Amino acid sequence: MTSSPPRKWGTTVIACLAMLLLAIDLTVLHQAAPKLVEDMRPSATQFLWIVDVYGFALAGLLITMGNLGDRIGRKRLLLIGMAAFAAASALTAYAPNPELLIAARVLLGVAGATIMPSTLSMIRNVFTDPRERATAVGIWSSVSALGFALGPVIGGALLNNFWWGSVFLVNVPIAVLIIIVGLIVLPESRNPRPGRLDLVSVPLSIVGIIAAIYALKTGAHDGIAQIDVWAAAAIALVALTVFTGRQTRLAEPLIDVGLFRHRAFSGAVGANLICIFSTLAASLAFAQYFQLVLGWSPLVSGLAGLPGGVSAALGGGLAGPLVGAIGRSRVVSLGLGLCAAGFLLYSRIEMDTSYAFMVLAMVVAGVGMGFTFAVTNDTILASVPKERAGAASAIAETAQEMGGALGIAVLGSVLNGTYHNNLELPAGVPAEAANQIRESLGGALEVAATLPGKVGEAVAESARRTFVDSMQLSLMTGAILLALLAGAVLFALRGVPKVIPEVILDDEGHVQHEPAPVR
Repeated sequence: MTSSPPRKWGTTVIACLAMLLLAIDLTVLHQAAPKLVEDMRPSATQFLWIVDVYGFALAGLLITMGNLGDRIGRKRLLLIGMAAFAAASALTAYAPNPELLIAARVLLGVAGATIMPSTLSMIRNVFTDPRERATAVGIWSSVSALGFALGPVIGGALLNNFWWGSVFLVNVPIAVLIIIVGLIVLPESRNPRPGRLDLVSVPLSIVGIIAAIYALKTGAHDGIAQIDVWAAAAIALVALTVFTGRQTRLAEPLIDVGLFRHRAFSGAVGANLICIFSTLAASLAFAQYFQLVLGWSPLVSGLAGLPGGVSAALGGGLAGPLVGAIGRSRVVSLGLGLCAAGFLLYSRIEMDTSYAFMVLAMVVAGVGMGFTFAVTNDTILASVPKERAGAASAIAETAQEMGGALGIAVLGSVLNGTYHNNLELPAGVPAEAANQIRESLGGALEVAATLPGKVGEAVAESARRTFVDSMQLSLMTGAILLALLAGAVLFALRGVPKVIPEVILDDEGHVQHEPAPVR
């Protein structure tokens, strides 16, 4: 059924608002962490689970929930998920102890996994015109990028006036608004020939993805020599290998692994993964740089990073017209090249660099990120029939979750390892304090404040200088990877048409008609 223009764009607005809520929620916890630790006093292990368990639940369930939406209806799943997200947000805000807070964060992740693939798949289904769809996906990508930048700003503003739970409680009225308007505006869509949901593939995908992300995150934090890192990596390898093999034999797989044989699909997914690989690691590095090196407050730090998000939103909006002018592969390559140039500028930031120079780097990298994600997300969606849009959306978003975890593990390890190995301590530092100083910049500044006079000042100065030097190396590594990828996507997306034709299924669920490419 064809949707009217007002309903199409109303669906886009609701999908963007839902994605904005999720994007903000992914970043506000880092701002709330100091107050949360002060009020709740979780153990170090509990705190890590509070931070990480949301991402584990979200990433592990994306593929399952994307397929579930294709079967029971994307509108239904999004509204159910939004109601669960509002309830879980309230539970998180008022959690009285670390154990209940971890449980509430698990529920938030489960709810987020029902919402995230539904937003993009609904856009795919209401826009049958390829050019309109590309524009709508570009807007969705822009809003998503803006949400990551707004999270620290909103979190900082709330934390200046309220308790840590306020950053989660603010989700509730927005979620209620989305539910009310969504009931009226959103059209329902589902796969008319859904087939049976394979109950063996579901746990295999959940276990495999969660184990992989756990291994990456724990290895980055504690080192790869830990036995639980190797155990999680082994579980991930076995589960994902069995899962992939099973998908090739099923008539209705959770993931159509044959899609990865197409350069357009696999190239777009790969570009997403590497782009988020670099940008998320950079975001975490700059959060420490602004607050611990420059001494800015959380709110000022959040505002300082806003130009990057605004620029990414602008790039996403401009991507559609640019594809019409120069083609998909060139726009993605240009986007990744701009990201690489931005990271090269980032790598020149010193302890006394002017903010104007930082804004220049943020704008260049942000526009590049907007170009990249707008085109790759549309390419992924357009490569599959609209009946399977939920599953395709889930693949794209799972790749981003994996890329983020991998980026923190690899580039975070480059930063932390360089800091640990190159930090020079002045005479007079007690041996028992040295390990904490070498563990992180935050730990170094905490210890420095307890040391006498010039010794404490020297420790703080050396730690800040070494952190900046380490950050430069990490960001230069990201720039090199992005530059290499910019060249690779020219091949991977070569020949993909500017306007990707509609893929249509026959009555048995097979591709019936795929018109000749329009270049």
